[in-house]
Amino acid sequence: MIRRPSLITYVTAGDPDISTTLDILKVLAKYSDLIELGIPFSDPMADGRTIEKSHHRALKSGTKVEDVLRVVREFKREHENPIVLMSYYNPIYVKGVGRFVRIARSSGVDGMLIVDLPVEEANEYLDACYRNDMKTVFLASPNTTNERLRMIDEASSGFVYLVSLYGTTGVRDKLSNLVFDLIKRAKSICKKPLSVGFGVSKAEHVRKILKAGADGVVVGSAIVRVIEEEGRESCDRIDEICRELRKGLIFH
Repeated sequence: MIRRPSLITYVTAGDPDISTTLDILKVLAKYSDLIELGIPFSDPMADGRTIEKSHHRALKSGTKVEDVLRVVREFKREHENPIVLMSYYNPIYVKGVGRFVRIARSSGVDGMLIVDLPVEEANEYLDACYRNDMKTVFLASPNTTNERLRMIDEASSGFVYLVSLYGTTGVRDKLSNLVFDLIKRAKSICKKPLSVGFGVSKAEHVRKILKAGADGVVVGSAIVRVIEEEGRESCDRIDEICRELRKGLIFH
């Protein structure tokens, strides 16, 4: 699903509204090897203030799951960039796991990451993804044990998402040493590609993470913050940010 080196970008669907999301996705497509699209949720507990507020703006604008899938269908008519839905489990469980995965795949979704679904409790979800050729992504953090990291690697058919720090998403000025230790450990255990997210906001961060051995880097809050500041007029600045981030992929 990802190849080294990959830039992965994130936005919340429906922020500031669903039609602007499509415009933003078209900008991201120019620079992103893969795009993560968040399904807005009322209690995004893994996210820091920037992305949490984007979920609330999206819900306030009336965004529904059906709107998210519709914007994926519209985007996929003209673009081939893989789309990974990033969601909490509740919206998927309410729709019915098998039904949700089937409809998402038919809408053009290539993979899914369910933030609060532990790999130990994911059998129904994994079975539905396998039956519908949906790639799976699971999270591993600096305190994930080697045994559990092996389980996550086995369950992740797309890539393993390494959380770079303890805590929630959000822009950071400096990378924690934890991320480099985690990359080294994960590379010795995992067979699937590795991407790193949480706190990544600069081309320098991208370059350092890739040089450490990761296959991809995820940037979310730095982009979402622009949407918060500029709303429907955010596309030009997002373009600038992504163009700069892309320079971090030239790391040799």
